[in-house]
Amino acid sequence: MRLTIRNQPDFWAGVLFICAGLAFGLGAQRYPIGQASRMGAGYFPALLGLCLVLLGLALAWQACRPTAQRASVRRPDWRAAGIVLGAVCLFAAALPILGVLSSVFILVFIGSMAGHDFDWRVAVLVGVGMMAFVWLVFIQGLGLVFPAGLLG
Repeated sequence: MRLTIRNQPDFWAGVLFICAGLAFGLGAQRYPIGQASRMGAGYFPALLGLCLVLLGLALAWQACRPTAQRASVRRPDWRAAGIVLGAVCLFAAALPILGVLSSVFILVFIGSMAGHDFDWRVAVLVGVGMMAFVWLVFIQGLGLVFPAGLLG
């Protein structure tokens, strides 16, 4: 029986999950695993790695089944990848200067430009929503301290 990859994106996503799971599993070996009743520092990474490997195997297997929908890998959108990477780098550079809330807004607004149907009004609304989310969850809820910056 010959293995035929019918859905290439799903197959390669499965391979990526398997590789990430193996990396987590190998990294977890540096720490004590412990037991379910007394977890060590490596317990969660090892469990996460196992789940990723199982998910990747299931996804890759499904992509090779005769009932899988045929799909091929498209050419990468390097423009969108560059915009997202640039937005993350700008976030990291702006964080100590502008503070977390302003930096999150900039990240979301510039990252939105990577989409093919960019609308600045939607980007502003999502940016303000993410600022509120970060403030509520991380600052108010968890009490984390972030650089205040100029615009705090």
